[in-house]
Amino acid sequence: MDDLVTGRVSRRMFVTGTFAALGLGAGLEAAPAAGATARPRGTVLRARPAKVKLGKRTVSTWTYNGVLPGPLIKATAGETVAVKLVNDLPDPTTVHWHGIAIDFPMDGAPGFSQTSTRPGGTFDYVFRVPHPGTHFYHSHVGTQLDRGLYGPLIVADPREPLRYDEEFTVVLDDWLDGVNGTPDDALRRLNSSTEHDDTLRSEALGGVAAELRHPLYLINGRPPAAPRTFTASPRRRVRFRVINAGADTAFRVALGGHRMTITHTDGFPCSPVTVDTFVIGMGERCDFVVTLKPGAFPLVAQAEGKGGRAYAVVRTSRKADAPPSRVKVPELKRRMLKYQDLDARPADHLPLPTRAVAVTLGMRESGNEWTLNDRLASDPLRLRVEPGETLRIVLDNQSPMWHPMHLHGHTFQLRARKRSGPRKDTVNIKPRERLHIDVHADNPGEWMFHCHNLYHQEQGMMGAIGYGQAPPLRPDMIHGGHSAGEKGRRGRH
Repeated sequence: MDDLVTGRVSRRMFVTGTFAALGLGAGLEAAPAAGATARPRGTVLRARPAKVKLGKRTVSTWTYNGVLPGPLIKATAGETVAVKLVNDLPDPTTVHWHGIAIDFPMDGAPGFSQTSTRPGGTFDYVFRVPHPGTHFYHSHVGTQLDRGLYGPLIVADPREPLRYDEEFTVVLDDWLDGVNGTPDDALRRLNSSTEHDDTLRSEALGGVAAELRHPLYLINGRPPAAPRTFTASPRRRVRFRVINAGADTAFRVALGGHRMTITHTDGFPCSPVTVDTFVIGMGERCDFVVTLKPGAFPLVAQAEGKGGRAYAVVRTSRKADAPPSRVKVPELKRRMLKYQDLDARPADHLPLPTRAVAVTLGMRESGNEWTLNDRLASDPLRLRVEPGETLRIVLDNQSPMWHPMHLHGHTFQLRARKRSGPRKDTVNIKPRERLHIDVHADNPGEWMFHCHNLYHQEQGMMGAIGYGQAPPLRPDMIHGGHSAGEKGRRGRH
């Protein structure tokens, strides 16, 4: 796949709406005039087995349209997106639109919003994108995310206030498929053991950092031995949109020789803060801007607690030598972004909550069952909300590992400080940590709330936030996972 350059354009191009210059022909028309109805041309995502080249190694995996990552889908806030999923896989599948406040039937969540699309079948996803931001899409069936079934979704702001000259989309991933068996093989190994690899440790994540040591770490589908190069002119102000599409890896990101100004978290703007590095959990997105110096610089995503790294080159000079993939990057050990540094714009602050509920994250004695209030996905916790209310969820992590908790269909406000904090849809919570997230109930449905460590999700750490009385649970809508195939019941809180 070509470098994910989502625009080599000036801010004026964003503001005036000349979206043809952005290459917005990836299946969508430009934004309609005010008051008009968006009429998307439509995009086809064909989920199918394919061979992909990872440096000198070619592996068999599952992809969208035969490319890794999947095709870049672009839209403008307020547009309607139309995507036809064609399932040429041997197994059922769906597409989840991660980070979008989407209409419930389009969420791609098996067991909640739809029945998985069978082999040979199709499903038409048609939904409005209400907010601009950096998002992505991926399969939500079993361990399919840990193959190649993911891709970026970028929603432009027609009134973009951020000043920059061009932008790059950076998709991070951990990779094992076709190298160390399949993700299903990895899950079977985890389910058969009560042990955790205690050598995978990170102080930033509060202890054990992961379940697996992936053999490769990728940026835009490429390993360090065959890196992507992002090319720009010196002294250009560039926006980087960073997406962690990994299954089991938090990445520590830095651009050698530069400091970065964080501008967005999970698609929402925040008060700018300048740091040297940040840790991004699975499912999180982080945008930063930087004025590039002359030369060639390493863009590094260190696999937190694992020893490996993903690597790319940012080049502003043809004559400069590319740094080696193992080059030391001092910025990785300098000022790191903390949630307490972040605050949403005042216009994006949510109303204060009228009530609170506690959700305890736990691990059963088996060592391979992860719970929400001691419930597994086969008997899920359900938090009931009523339309228009703001609910405070007190996340209390009593398990021995960190978890990136993700909510479908909404963003929440992380109360990193008493009355402020960033808007997000995924938050990292360390062992023995307690976090407050406020959810404004403005999108009716039954919404997954789960750990975005794919293996913890499949081992049970999945519940729901639902509006009003719980609907009947159909047997064909049970989500897979640690207790796949069991007929569950929805727990209530």
